[in-house]
Parts: sequence; structure tokens; C-alpha cells
Amino acid sequence: MIKGSPAGRTARLARVAGDNGPERVLIAASFVNRVGNGLFNAASALYFTLIVGLPAVQVGAALTIAGLAGLFAGMPGGHLADRRGARTVMMLALAVQAVSMSALVLVESWTALTLLATVDQIAAAAGGAAWGALVARVGTERPALFRAKLRTFVNLGVIFGTVGSGLAVAADTRGAYVALILGNAASFALCALLLFLLPNYPALPAPPRERRRPAYSDRPYLTFTALYGAMGLQYAVVSLLLPIWISQHTEAPRWTVAAVFAVNAAFCVLLQTRLGSRVETPHEGGRAFRNAGLLFLVSCPMMALAAHTPVWAAAVLLVAAIFVHSLGEIWESSAGFALGFGLAPDHAQGQYQGLLGLGFSTGQALAPAILTTVVLGLGTAGWLLLAAFFAAVGAAGPALARWGVRTRPQQPAVAVEAAG
Repeated sequence: MIKGSPAGRTARLARVAGDNGPERVLIAASFVNRVGNGLFNAASALYFTLIVGLPAVQVGAALTIAGLAGLFAGMPGGHLADRRGARTVMMLALAVQAVSMSALVLVESWTALTLLATVDQIAAAAGGAAWGALVARVGTERPALFRAKLRTFVNLGVIFGTVGSGLAVAADTRGAYVALILGNAASFALCALLLFLLPNYPALPAPPRERRRPAYSDRPYLTFTALYGAMGLQYAVVSLLLPIWISQHTEAPRWTVAAVFAVNAAFCVLLQTRLGSRVETPHEGGRAFRNAGLLFLVSCPMMALAAHTPVWAAAVLLVAAIFVHSLGEIWESSAGFALGFGLAPDHAQGQYQGLLGLGFSTGQALAPAILTTVVLGLGTAGWLLLAAFFAAVGAAGPALARWGVRTRPQQPAVAVEAAG
């Protein structure tokens, strides 16, 4: 085969997207879903405040209520996925989201917004747990490489969606915003249709005499869930804390906000597969978690220092800081995959992924209050405190991995040989 031929390029693209058919299907479905999310998330608040005319306080309250309701849907949804099949549950959740998202174009009151947003968030949480179970079933040959590729295309999908959202916001018309909402609804429907191409993986039997909800009593996994939710504050550092810090406390030009977003997205897309594919086992995940904390220990003081430097130095320092932070984000997400999937039993992946999602979502819900009051309130000292917090959380990674592996039930040698 000629290296530069169309067939050769197609083969290389296929390898980039996945090593087999099911992997490519799930990557494509996740990419489509995230494009839709990017279309909607960046402009949803503007639509309901500027176009529908709801007060910002009401919009915030509706989305908060919906988010809180969704927190408690992940584990039941994951348990259902373990018992009835992850593909079926995820497709049902996507269908519900497609309908509820389409209905948002008819919203004219706070009550209707709250109801539809709540339905959407409950379906999203249940579907997210089922998605985790599907990832575990699909990526069995080289799971770390597959998950790294998956996250690469997820990030790429968000970028494409956000660009489309920016065009609609620039147009600032009702039709443009409605197109975003319906585009997101269409992405849910298309994602569900793509899942038809996956095998309908049967549920795996639970071991005899196992508890009905084993995740609730799994202390190492519960501990990791709490630590993972705490480390997840780093996402809000980039999306919320740093833009406020740049605009209010540094001399850097406003375009620096867009620049750091672009650098963060670019490095996560370009380096996720190269670095994340190296994090395979729970022990490697524990070390990656520690590395992430150490990188955040470096990036946060760099961001704080930008408030005490001239304009040109502040811009350079912020871009360098976001590069270091992006490396930390890649290690953190890779650790989440290795520990989150590696410590969960195969027959209960949905339930365990629902628990992990609960921890992460709780951290994201608390992040705005913590970062804006503690870090911004303390200024530079707050950034240093945040850096030390990330380092302390990450330092627990290796010990947690050893604890988790030590407490997993050992498979009989005959079963391991048969599975191999």
C-alpha cells in the first residue's frame, strides 16, 4: 500500500478513531453528542434571559434545581444499565433528552424551564452512567488507548460545538438560538441511532451472595470518588476562576481569556492520546493522579503571579500556566479512567460509574462558590492555598490505588485463563 494513497490515509484515520468497529462507533457517537452539547451549553443562559425574557435569577434557580435532581439519578441509572444492558439504557436516555431539548423552544415560563431542564438532567445522569458501562465493554483490547482517543474526540466535539455557538451568539436572533437548541436535540437523536451499530452486550452476572448495591460499601472506591470530585475543581479554575482573575486582577488584555481557552483545548486534544494511553493499570492511575496534583501545584501560582507582572509578561505567563495546567488535566482525566474503571467490577460498571459521576458533579456544583469566595476573596494567597489543596489531594493517589487493588476480590486462576 502506498503511504500517501487515499486507502492509506483512510486506514490511518481509522486507527486514530479506534482499533475496531465498536470503538469507532462509540467514539463517533460521543463526538456527535459533544458537538451538540457545545452548541447549547455556551448560549443557553443567553437564550432564556435575552430571548425568552426570564430573569437571570430564575434561570439560575431552574438550572440549579435541575442539576441537583440529576445528581441522584446516576447510580439508579447505572444499576439499571448493569441489569438491562448499557446500550438500551443509554439509547432511552438519549431519546428522552432529544424530546426534552426540543421542547425547550416552547418554554415561556420558569415552571416549564425547571420541569424540562430537570427531565433533561435526570436523563443525562442516567445516560452518563450507562455510557461509562459501555466504554468498559467496548474498550477491552487496549482500554487506556481507547479511552484516551475517546476523550480526545469528546474535547474536539465540544470545540466544534462552541464555535457554532459563537456564531449564533454573534447573530443574536431568536432563530439562531432556536437552531442551537434543535441542533443539540438532533445530536441526541443521531447519537442514539449510531448506538444501534453497537453489539447489544448482555448483562454480566453478579457473583453469588453479593450485595445488591456493592458500590455503597466499597470504601476505596468511595474515597476515590470524593478525591476525584475534589480534584475536579481544576475544570472550574479554567472556565470560571481564571477569566475573572484575568479581567479584574491583571493587566493582560481581554483577548487573553480566549487565548487561554484555545491553548487549553488545543493541548488537551493534541496530547491526550499520547500521554493518556500510558496510564493503563490502577497503580499507574494512582501515580498519574499524583502527577496531576503536582502540575496544578505549579500552574496555580503562575496564574496568581500574572497579577504582579507587566502586560506583556502577564500574557506570556498565563499562556505558560495554562499549558502546565492542561498537562495536569490530561493526567487527572487519565487517572480517572484507570482508577474509575479499573477498581470497578465488570458486572457493576454502570453502578460504579454512576457513583463516580455523583462525586464529580457534586464537586462541579460546589466549585463556583468555593473558588469565588475563598480563592478570589484571599487573592494571591487563595491561589497558593488552592495549589496546596490540589497537591495534597493528588498525593493520596498511589496509596489509594494500592488500597483499592488489595481489596479487590481475586479471580480464580481458571477463570482468568479462560477469559484470556
